[in-house]
Amino acid sequence: ERANDDLRDYAGLWHSHPALATLMTFFLLSLGGFPPTAGFIGKWYVFSAAIGSGYYGLAIIGVLSSVVSVFFYLRIVVMMYMTDRDARPVPPQISGLAMGGLVFAMLGVLYLGVLPTRVIELAQQSISTIF
Repeated sequence: ERANDDLRDYAGLWHSHPALATLMTFFLLSLGGFPPTAGFIGKWYVFSAAIGSGYYGLAIIGVLSSVVSVFFYLRIVVMMYMTDRDARPVPPQISGLAMGGLVFAMLGVLYLGVLPTRVIELAQQSISTIF
């Protein structure tokens, strides 16, 4: 087992690395499909396509599995903010360039969650050349 592989390894991350904890929380909420993130828009389109094609059972299974996954994502968030760090490994130091890349990725996820129309239009244009 490597360092930071266990859930308890993220205990108290908010106290030692608040920026990293905030970014990780944002990305976990996006994975859970919370608006206004790209994860919400992605799940919205996938479930809408399933319903539009008549796959109601598949859409229900997808929504239920998304709800279950949110439980697991929020466990990590609770661990980062509401649990004290004991003798666990300290997270590695993040370079300025890596932190800049994470912030850039967060802005992209937020942009795709708030204004996805332009990117979706570009995707549709690229697909129209194939089919």
